[in-house]
Amino acid sequence: MPTSTRFAVAVHILTALAVGDGKPMRSEDLAYSANTSPVVIRGLLSRLSDAGLTRSQLGAGGGTMLARAAKKIKLLDVYEAVEDTELFSLHRTPPCQSCAVGGNILEAMQPTLMRARKGLENELAKVTIGDIASEVARLGKFTMPLAW
Repeated sequence: MPTSTRFAVAVHILTALAVGDGKPMRSEDLAYSANTSPVVIRGLLSRLSDAGLTRSQLGAGGGTMLARAAKKIKLLDVYEAVEDTELFSLHRTPPCQSCAVGGNILEAMQPTLMRARKGLENELAKVTIGDIASEVARLGKFTMPLAW
């Protein structure tokens, strides 16, 4: 079962904006960097804007910018902004309630799945877009803009 790439691409977008020194970036340029369609980028930008993570500047030289400092955007904020499904998908149709396993499987699994989800959320809450941008700069051997 494939998983969504929205989170990874959204982190890519926000990281590109963070290293962009506060200059607005066009969706076409972000799409080039992420090697995807500008339509995909615009869809994610809409979700990120709705969550208060990005803002747009209209007109010549316009584009998208971070709405707040990269060091104040947690990966959990990004995850919650772009992912709209549960971390774990359960049965498409309810299990057979008259079966000893089917009647109890969801309740038996729920505590473990909740702990796993909480673990993921706790880890994502520890890391910011600023942390990712700094690591990208280190790996790419460039310096971050002063104003980020």
